[in-house]
Amino acid sequence: MRLFLASTSPARLATLRSAGIEPITHSPRVDEDAVVAASGELSAHDMVALLARTKAEEVADRLGEDIDGLILGGDSAFVIDGVIHGKPHDPAVAKARWLSQTGRSGVLYSGHWLIDHRNGTSNGGVGIVTHAEVHFTDVTEAEIDAYIATGEPLAVAGAFTIDSLGGAFIDRIVGDPHTVVGLSLPALRNLVRSFGIEWTDLWNR
Repeated sequence: MRLFLASTSPARLATLRSAGIEPITHSPRVDEDAVVAASGELSAHDMVALLARTKAEEVADRLGEDIDGLILGGDSAFVIDGVIHGKPHDPAVAKARWLSQTGRSGVLYSGHWLIDHRNGTSNGGVGIVTHAEVHFTDVTEAEIDAYIATGEPLAVAGAFTIDSLGGAFIDRIVGDPHTVVGLSLPALRNLVRSFGIEWTDLWNR
């Protein structure tokens, strides 16, 4: 059973590989800002659910019968003080976020959408959103500047990672730590099994 990952996230890919799964990756051609804007005001939960589904469905629609297996779409967002934070992209934005969140906590939401696309035909999809509390340690401004200079926080939701350079700045996680990476393995296992497929059938490494 092959898993097709509708994502270019290195963290999601690494998480799957560490769990024994070598997915086939496809970059979804989705204008995330346009999708969200067209949907009106959304909570972080609903936003990541929508984008995860949109990404998986775009790959399914575009590649069609070329895909025989399961298609996974994912999306993440970080919420602190009631404000949703996606990828900052700009160093100044990333620094402002870090100055406001150091020593505090927020909630990271990760959306998952899995399509049963066996035999090149879409047979429906299922999804779930997971969340985890992220508690940051006290980070100095010098550390923030050095971290931003690496470029890592610019392309990840909330401007931080747990599985790379940013891991040292996180004091603790309340909930599934894989959610913070952007892909909850227990949640994905449940989605896979809802199609009558055993999780271990995806092991191919």
